[in-house]
Amino acid sequence: MSKLVYSFGAGLADGDATMKNLLGGKGANLAEMNKIGLPVPPGFTITTEVCTAFYALGQKYPDALADEVKAAMTTVETTVGKGFGDAGNPLLVSVRSGARASMPGMMDTVLNLGLNDETVEGLAAQSGNRRFAFDSYRRFIQMYSNVVL
Repeated sequence: MSKLVYSFGAGLADGDATMKNLLGGKGANLAEMNKIGLPVPPGFTITTEVCTAFYALGQKYPDALADEVKAAMTTVETTVGKGFGDAGNPLLVSVRSGARASMPGMMDTVLNLGLNDETVEGLAAQSGNRRFAFDSYRRFIQMYSNVVL
């Protein structure tokens, strides 16, 4: 299996709009928007091939996936100057599903992944708005509960 994770951000992207079968509609379009200079926050897309491989491997992820995701996350952290799980300077991410063909209602977005009992305090300190931080945490818990659980 080839590359499993495609990064985008800071005007650079591993993919483009022609790669919808591999990156899904959202992933391909985010890569393309980045390439044409639109201000897209950095991130990464896990390929549609991972889903196929997951079932082919007996509901196990390909061995290379964890390392590729860690490398992509490190790139995002470096680009924005924040750390995922860093209590003093937390990086919050959103998780969106995407498929080769649009499937409305299949999975909602999960926002604010990275908030927990420690990082919410860092967000409150950085924003100067404790209510905002805890409301963000509440929304994360609700979204995660609804979408994931």
